[in-house]
Amino acid sequence: MRYHIETERLILRELRDSDLKDWFEMDSDPEVHRYLGNQPVNDIEQIEGAFQSIRQQYESNGIGRWATIEKSSGKFIGWSGLKLVREVENNHIDYYDVGYRLNPKYWGKGYATESCRAALDFGFTTLNVLEIIGSVHEENKASRSVLEKCGLRFVEQFMWNDVRCDWMKITREEWQMQRTLL
Repeated sequence: MRYHIETERLILRELRDSDLKDWFEMDSDPEVHRYLGNQPVNDIEQIEGAFQSIRQQYESNGIGRWATIEKSSGKFIGWSGLKLVREVENNHIDYYDVGYRLNPKYWGKGYATESCRAALDFGFTTLNVLEIIGSVHEENKASRSVLEKCGLRFVEQFMWNDVRCDWMKITREEWQMQRTLL
């Protein structure tokens, strides 16, 4: 299945080999990793495995994170979208997670919120999922704000790799009610 989703200012599509260089630029920035519990990458080989893993998720799971492209410039600004999580996290398994990671040059422009809303719409209308989860480092206020603007609500805190995180979710019914209010 090929993905090409357009929002007002973004194109969300499958990752391409040509995106790897821009992803490296994003992931080599220390600010990007501030709340991720890992270090910025130093060479492109460090991200090639993750890059190919996401591309494999399209085949294995029917979904994976998308390249996030700014329409006005045609530039890769990060990744966003849904992921089917197959490993245990916070005592859950086989759930859909919404996420986003953008190059800091594009922070504060509403792109994370715009891509998150598009991912939720895709998940609930195209994939027909019952609920979507978002998890965020407890100190990452900006990311939590994105999830809240998109209708996810706090459920509980949990520990992930020795980091306290917030577990948030939205059900299809909550999402449908939210859409009728807009």
